[in-house]
Amino acid sequence: MTRIAYFGPEGTFTEMALLQCQDLAARGAMSVPGFDLVGAERISAPSQVAALQMVSDGAADLACVPIESSVEGPVTPTLDALGFGAPLQIFAETDLAVAFSIASRVPLAQARTVGAYPVAAAQVRAWLAVNMPQAQVVPAASNAAAALDVAEDRVDAGVTTALAARMYDVPEVATGVADVADARTRFVLCGKPGPAPARTGSDCTAVVIDVPSRPGSLALAMAEFALRGVDLTRIESRPKRTVFGSYVFHFDCVGHIDDPAVGEALRALHRVCDELRFLGSWPRPGGPGTAPVDPGDSEVWFDGLRRGER
Repeated sequence: MTRIAYFGPEGTFTEMALLQCQDLAARGAMSVPGFDLVGAERISAPSQVAALQMVSDGAADLACVPIESSVEGPVTPTLDALGFGAPLQIFAETDLAVAFSIASRVPLAQARTVGAYPVAAAQVRAWLAVNMPQAQVVPAASNAAAALDVAEDRVDAGVTTALAARMYDVPEVATGVADVADARTRFVLCGKPGPAPARTGSDCTAVVIDVPSRPGSLALAMAEFALRGVDLTRIESRPKRTVFGSYVFHFDCVGHIDDPAVGEALRALHRVCDELRFLGSWPRPGGPGTAPVDPGDSEVWFDGLRRGER
């Protein structure tokens, strides 16, 4: 049986994202070569890093972890684990609308403490200031743990998920809570390196690069994509942890490693970078950016020139 670790405990948005992946797989809309997503065993892990480490250690086949929030930006523990840890690869992704529930056994106006995972607290700060100004925010270990803290009377209210509120039998006194409407978070399924899923024509490719420490190195690396018409959709810098002021860069681009333009860009990057880590090519239906141009017409034209045709 396929084992999938996820950032737990039960009731978190990450478990909800994993359940969504399994539902997509059941409908034939998602797959990871060699693994049964539908019948997979779900294994809770205490952190994103722990979930990914379970894959590296062989305790799980895949891991489901958040990688980017439309409100808070990159999930840096995930980026760092993928960028510096044992080699892992992204095989699939999904995204989830993120709106919270306030779970409590007392009315909002009577709550003196509200438990919240720090990332969640940042996404509902304004709502809490307006609707629960008297409540002190108390850090929770996760979104689901905030509901458990209410159930066990450690706090009066919790910023949590609807799934966790039901799981711990705590009433939802407010739903759809978010400072930013339509907030979403991307989640990825990661495993040990292997063949990428087949090209679909609506794909994403991710790499981590370490460029030489000289003027223009990053610009030259980015130019390898631009010159080939490959759209970069995300660039993040992360400290290398070895020398102060030195960084690696995470690139996401539109396209698949089997797209000629993307393949050419990756080969060129390998020549100019000190190190390049391939994080995968996978389907991303409806993702941002413009698909790379198929160079087929220019290849036909060039072959004609070589044959003496004008």
